[in-house]
Amino acid sequence: MPTFRTTRPVRHSPDQMFALVADVERYPEFLPLCEDLRVLRKAQSGDGIETLVASMTVGYKAIRESFTSRVTLDHPRLKIAVEYVDGPFKYLENRWTFRQTPTGCDVEFYINYEFKSFALGLLMGSVFDKAFRKFAEAFEERAEVVYGEPSPARA
Repeated sequence: MPTFRTTRPVRHSPDQMFALVADVERYPEFLPLCEDLRVLRKAQSGDGIETLVASMTVGYKAIRESFTSRVTLDHPRLKIAVEYVDGPFKYLENRWTFRQTPTGCDVEFYINYEFKSFALGLLMGSVFDKAFRKFAEAFEERAEVVYGEPSPARA
């Protein structure tokens, strides 16, 4: 059961980082292994929470796998939760939290998953593990592209 957790300090606001992670349709532009992402459904609640059902296709060399997940975007609490719906995993759980700091925010990334197929787990496990470990870094780099270098006044 691979699990990975990291907290990274970034010099952008929690709102900016939340928006970046919430913009799931842009993932193929910068996220390791992500080849395609399609939002299948969106639902808004009255309390600032949006729920998406999305299908992501990941690939490495000749292997392509797609899976569906439910993404809960809780903007008032600056949290994003991803729950596995269907695909090659036994389960997949992913959470993001964004906490204000004096110089920007701390971005916490957590993922826990297991493949249904032992063979696929052996084949793709180490590749996924390396990619998931780079996810938080990929979003940090994306923030620099989207928002630029933060000035002291914004940080």
